[in-house]
Amino acid sequence: MSNPPLPEAAVAMLRKPNPAVITTLRSDGQPVSTATWYLWDDGRVLVNMDEGRKRLEHLRNDPRVTLTVLDEGDWYTHVSIIGRVVGIRDDEGLADIDRLSRQYTGKDYPRRDRARVSAWIEVDRWHGWGSLKDSSQAG
Repeated sequence: MSNPPLPEAAVAMLRKPNPAVITTLRSDGQPVSTATWYLWDDGRVLVNMDEGRKRLEHLRNDPRVTLTVLDEGDWYTHVSIIGRVVGIRDDEGLADIDRLSRQYTGKDYPRRDRARVSAWIEVDRWHGWGSLKDSSQAG
């Protein structure tokens, strides 16, 4: 595992709308993984969820998370971010989910009848593999 900042090649990959999986922890410590949209923004990661998602409950109980982002063109190349949620807020006007939706679909988020919540993840450590393998990792 490496400490931030991430190298520019990893940041360039994280800026793209790649497939990602977030892992949160249930109250009993069991990890739960879910596919998610994410947005890399100035060294932190934005995720967003419907107000009724269990993932939101998990994050409020335990802010530790892992986000694994797979390079869409080469899934062997991936970056895992180990961090913690440093902020949770209501997504007023659905501005954050619209940013995420535009990143992934090119359009605003279509469902407008449910409240959404944004969470900001701060990177504590990271791990890269494939073309983003950290040279300090075992071969």
